[in-house]
Amino acid sequence: MAALKYAGMDDTDSEDELPPGWEERSTKDGWVYYANHEEMKTQWDHPKTGKKRRCAGDLPYGWEQETDDKGQIFYVDHINKRKTYFDPRQAFTVEDVLVKPKRYDGNTSALEILQGRDLSDRVVVITGGNSGIGLETAKSFALHGAHVILACRNLSKASKAVSLIKQEWHKARVDAMMLDLASLRSVREFADSFKAKKLPLHILICNAAVCTQPWRLTEDGLESTFQTCHLGHFLLVQCLQDVLRRSAPARVVIVSSESHRFTDLLDHSGQVDLAVLSPPQKDYWSMLAYNRAKLCNILFSNELHRRLSPYGVTANALHPGNMMYTAIHRSWWLMTLLFTLARPFTKSMVRIWGRQCGSVTGWFRWGIQCGSVIDDSSNKSCESILQNDFISKL
Repeated sequence: MAALKYAGMDDTDSEDELPPGWEERSTKDGWVYYANHEEMKTQWDHPKTGKKRRCAGDLPYGWEQETDDKGQIFYVDHINKRKTYFDPRQAFTVEDVLVKPKRYDGNTSALEILQGRDLSDRVVVITGGNSGIGLETAKSFALHGAHVILACRNLSKASKAVSLIKQEWHKARVDAMMLDLASLRSVREFADSFKAKKLPLHILICNAAVCTQPWRLTEDGLESTFQTCHLGHFLLVQCLQDVLRRSAPARVVIVSSESHRFTDLLDHSGQVDLAVLSPPQKDYWSMLAYNRAKLCNILFSNELHRRLSPYGVTANALHPGNMMYTAIHRSWWLMTLLFTLARPFTKSMVRIWGRQCGSVTGWFRWGIQCGSVIDDSSNKSCESILQNDFISKL
């Protein structure tokens, strides 16, 4: 085929091999035509087989279609920094493609999940999108056309993240906005600023978190891990839920953790003890505070889905996987050492942000059970926890 010839691997026995002087091209909408350079003419039918063909599917990840000054279509590979007049889809015309149902699991990357998806009409807000899996998630959605807003505490780092994404694709629509989850005032100001932009909100990813923090109170008088990991996001969703409902179908994705299983909100008598959420310094242990906040994430996601799904807004909590490629441990040198030693045996960043993107694109495919915990290691829905309606509604 011409695709093999382009790759330098001529197949002279193939009936699809073009005669000398002929070239295979494609139109903007994917139809293949044939140019005869000797006779200076073009035609739709293959010069040997007489068949008409059309390119199958969307452009591969990282490719973009452009038009030169003469009106001729060419293709830009942003990943490898090159351009060509050969449509990369021509290697797989409609006669060559065998359509198979896609199955996603814990080894699926975001590139595989978002392959061929056009998100140009979607607005995405990601908290903590300037580093770690937040940055990788933001990058993936931006490179697939979405308008992405990085909601970050450090605007300097957020601006660098915006520049990094735009270096990969100059047309990426990425903005940075100030959001400090440890300040309820900042959360309300962010919500007001976002609403002032008059934008819809299709995807809200509550990703930002802290872990292994020393005990301290926020300006609101609450323990910082609990407020940053849970309460700040809780207020953010409440402030933006009217925008989410107007933008339906929409989705809220809350990044929780498998560590939620190692704590509880009940006291020794089996009653709910809300005092443990923001404990005094003498009762504080950083990992336990993190675990409790992640449990609250799941309870909130479940109740949020119950309340908003009738309006077209769905919610999921997810466990991103066993991952050490993050700076969430930066406040404690011992945890930093443990993360570094364990890193070779854990998931890569590509696999991690695949989970995050998969949670969102379930909205497009309606293939994910909403209101549950997405965790490929056990595929459990934390039913014993979620059955407690009183706790979920707190």
